[in-house]
Amino acid sequence: MSFFTNLISSRVPADNRLRKLNAIIDWEKIRKIITKKYRPNINPVTGVKPYDPICMFKAILLQSWHSLSDPALEEALRVRFDFILFTGFEIEDSIPDETTLCRFRNQLIELNLERDLFAEINRQLEEHGLKIKRASGAVIDATIIESAARPKYQIEEIVEDRKEPEVPPTSSFKVQRSCDVDARWLKKGKRSYFGYKMFISTQAEDGFIEHVAVTPANQSEVSYLPKILEGMELIRGKRIYGDKGYASAYNRENLKRLGLKDGLMEKATKGEALSHLKKIKNKLISKRRYIVEQTFGILKRRFSFSRSRYLSRRKVEGEAILKSICLNLMKSIRKTEIKPLICLNRLIEG
Repeated sequence: MSFFTNLISSRVPADNRLRKLNAIIDWEKIRKIITKKYRPNINPVTGVKPYDPICMFKAILLQSWHSLSDPALEEALRVRFDFILFTGFEIEDSIPDETTLCRFRNQLIELNLERDLFAEINRQLEEHGLKIKRASGAVIDATIIESAARPKYQIEEIVEDRKEPEVPPTSSFKVQRSCDVDARWLKKGKRSYFGYKMFISTQAEDGFIEHVAVTPANQSEVSYLPKILEGMELIRGKRIYGDKGYASAYNRENLKRLGLKDGLMEKATKGEALSHLKKIKNKLISKRRYIVEQTFGILKRRFSFSRSRYLSRRKVEGEAILKSICLNLMKSIRKTEIKPLICLNRLIEG
């Protein structure tokens, strides 16, 4: 350990959350996942050594956690002792500039590595007993994430929430699109949104996120449930909870075919009100569904994810997965504060 590392280590308290995070995660296993696909660019003229991918990934995590721009992240890596200690960027000349950080993040997303890293981090949290390995139920829901860009103007028909878009479009007017070509309009209540829908699946017990998908905002929930189930780890007998937006005969049959319990809320039809038993069922499901609303609240308030920072569906999905990793890590750290784990002994020994 260098003199500088010793100096900043003495300035960062032992109960600092980033120090705890360093102890919880086995970063060498993270390195193996990144280096399987990621190939850093080496300058053929100068032969400058590339940045350590683990240090870079830690920096990207801090960016998502604190909702920093690339220039703000570069500055924080220079001045914040806890950031320096966590990432390992100790020397002034060794700190990556904002362009390098941006390139690394884009490469992670292009290589689809953020999904592999999300799965590995969840697996490690399960190993430490911080996350339930086989939850009894999964709560599914979607929220709107506004686009980083806005259209100059648009004349296309705006789809209402939970209604299928008309095909073909009823309007033949030419539409001037935004620079965010994947984003779409959605009308919810009295307000219209331009952006995306973020679908997540959380554990019914403690709200850890297990699956993330991002679609254009006009994607209907009822037709997207089968796609969500494809990306989830399905265990026979597991109950899938969802609100009225997912209620359909096809979805209920699909759950039954997959050996999953039906936790979808009942939806009234025209001319037929809900029976007393169905209303009771909806109330019972609502008591389990609060956990996903709480998760969305944390993502939007704590991690500032009401609006995306990047353009294109794929980059917004990458951002959503990184935010989900941060949320799961935050929940894990809070659990260690309540019940210390054996893995944290490394902090004391170190």
